[in-house]
Amino acid sequence: MIHPDRPLRIALFTYSTRPRGSVIHTLELAEALHQQGHIVCVYALDKEGQGFGRDLSCSYHLIPALPVQGGVDYLIRQRIQEVVIFLDNDPLQDGSYDIYHAQDCITANALILLRDQSKIPSVVRTVHHVEAYNSPYLRECQDRSIDRPDLCLCVSQHWQQAVQQQYQIRPDRVINGVKGDRFSPVSTVRQAQIQQTFGLYGSPIYLTVGGIEPRKNSILLLKAFAQVLSDQPQAQLVIAGGATLFDYQSYRDEFFARVQALEIEIGRSLVLPGVVSDADLPALYRSANAFVFPSTKEGWGLVVLEAIAAGLPVLTANRPPFTEFLTTGQAVLVDPEDVGAIAQGMLELSQPAVAQRLVQASQPILQHYTWERSAHLHVAAYRKLLRAKP
Repeated sequence: MIHPDRPLRIALFTYSTRPRGSVIHTLELAEALHQQGHIVCVYALDKEGQGFGRDLSCSYHLIPALPVQGGVDYLIRQRIQEVVIFLDNDPLQDGSYDIYHAQDCITANALILLRDQSKIPSVVRTVHHVEAYNSPYLRECQDRSIDRPDLCLCVSQHWQQAVQQQYQIRPDRVINGVKGDRFSPVSTVRQAQIQQTFGLYGSPIYLTVGGIEPRKNSILLLKAFAQVLSDQPQAQLVIAGGATLFDYQSYRDEFFARVQALEIEIGRSLVLPGVVSDADLPALYRSANAFVFPSTKEGWGLVVLEAIAAGLPVLTANRPPFTEFLTTGQAVLVDPEDVGAIAQGMLELSQPAVAQRLVQASQPILQHYTWERSAHLHVAAYRKLLRAKP
């Protein structure tokens, strides 16, 4: 039996080193757990061989993710095996960890294989959201990654209920957080450099983070922006990010065909900076006038918290999980399938009085979502698992 007060040895696993929501969640959780005195190590599949692009106070291991010949099913199989092989040859495994915690389907499947071979004691899995995969193999991997762990966690009430209904599992609830000091609205020298680098001189500048892909609702956002341009010809839409495991090329092709048909000039009205470094992201938020995120499916929407911390008025979808922490007094909530509503909402955000009211009303949200609190909730869940399965 582990003494209830002794620090835990925790291994956190993520499928990438690129700045996606669950990856950032992993790194920030690791830092917060480390600051609370626990022994933490992050394991991450690293495709580019460039690491996280940020310093970590805790230990970490980068798992080489080699090129794949074949479709997405082959990709997932290979990535699972790369994690298994790496851990089988990890000299630190001799000391083992108390907790093996996966933040995604890939690393969860790898840990389940190792647990079933009695090489690790148990598996924790955070389900950020459930995907509707077309591939039977991917559906099987996702189902196994949710149904087979010893402990399941969710960051939102919406997905907690969805997992309970679909899998008859009651996940423990944890939360996301945000570093208010990192994303504060205070201007910096780097902000001016970012504006110059990307040509951010629009009036107003609408920012979204997450790249061009279906669940980010990029095409409908683009159509809405085309309507906004008729009222605000100097406006700019900045779509940052884009690192993803899956190939959305057909959707991207349709997006750029719409750009051409709508005669929106890339580099002037539409700015596509791609993946922005971790160090530059706060300055990019500060360079914008409003944050627009009419996503159709999110585990939580970590970027929304970051935008609020940066002092931006926010537009997002009028559906969970956003409505779990935002009201109509704190953000412009719109039907993400309604182009006209998105456009009208964007125009509302550009009104100084509306923007000021939303920013002021949304700031109190931040005190409820800190990584320190998230770490405490995780430790409570970990210790419950350890008591149940010593």
